[in-house]
Amino acid sequence: MALLVLFSTMSFSVEMHYCGDHLVDFSFIQKVDTCMMKAEKAKPQSQCSMPDMDMEMDCCSDVEVVFEGQDDLKLSFDQLSFDQQIFLTSFVYSYVNLFEGFDENIVPFKDYAPPPLIRDVQVLHQTFLI
Repeated sequence: MALLVLFSTMSFSVEMHYCGDHLVDFSFIQKVDTCMMKAEKAKPQSQCSMPDMDMEMDCCSDVEVVFEGQDDLKLSFDQLSFDQQIFLTSFVYSYVNLFEGFDENIVPFKDYAPPPLIRDVQVLHQTFLI
C-alpha cells in the first residue's frame, strides 16, 4: 500500500532527442545531448531529407514527456476541526511519551536478602531439571 501511494504521488519527466526518425538520446535526470547540432526550427518529418544517413540541422527535435503525480493527498492542519486537532495533538504527545525510558533500572527487592537455605530439596530427592 505504501508503494502504491509513493508511486502515485511521484512526478518525473523523460526527455528525448530525435534526429529525423531516429532516437539519438533520452534522459530521466538531466538534459539530453543535442547530437552536436542546434535545431533552430523543427521541420515536419516529411520535409526532412536524409540521404545516406546524412542528417540536416533543421530535422532534429526535442520531445519532453512529463508525468505529474497526484497532489490531492496532502492534508493541511488547518482543514481539521478543533476537536480533531486536539485529538491529534494529544495522541502524538502520548505516543511520543510512551517510549521514554526510565532513568535507572529499579529493582524493588534489592535491599532484601534471600531466605536461608535449610536443606537443598533437589539434591535430597535427586530431582534435577535438565
